[in-house]
Amino acid sequence: MRYLHTMVRVADLDAALDFWRDGLGLQEVRRLENEKGRYTLVFLAAPEDMDAARSTKAPMVELTYNWDPESYTGGRNFGHLAYLVDDIYATCAHLQAKGVTINRPPRDGHMAFVRSPDGISIELLQKGESLPAAEPWASMPNTGGW
Repeated sequence: MRYLHTMVRVADLDAALDFWRDGLGLQEVRRLENEKGRYTLVFLAAPEDMDAARSTKAPMVELTYNWDPESYTGGRNFGHLAYLVDDIYATCAHLQAKGVTINRPPRDGHMAFVRSPDGISIELLQKGESLPAAEPWASMPNTGGW
């Protein structure tokens, strides 16, 4: 398993960049604008992490700016922690055996979401190519929120 990023939703991208980039000194690694989804993602890394962030896409902070205004209350501005795993199915099966609810099953063989006992959302991403669709995951519905 390898730590990837922490996602934080921001209400004002310019103000957020003024804090994270210009204030704290993080550097922009990459930016993704998604017109269909109406959001912008900006990935930032600490100066000493820039080489790793460029080559392995970790460790970083992901600022998510949703173009449509939204009030982030109750901690909703904190999105999730993300980890890259060797086998997403084995990881989810292990967590499920420990009583963890798989909130967003890895139906696509690539991505799943679970929550910590304290309600922190964790994104699990398959290392390398997505695994072929497999049961019970392929037909498992979402449960709760993530």
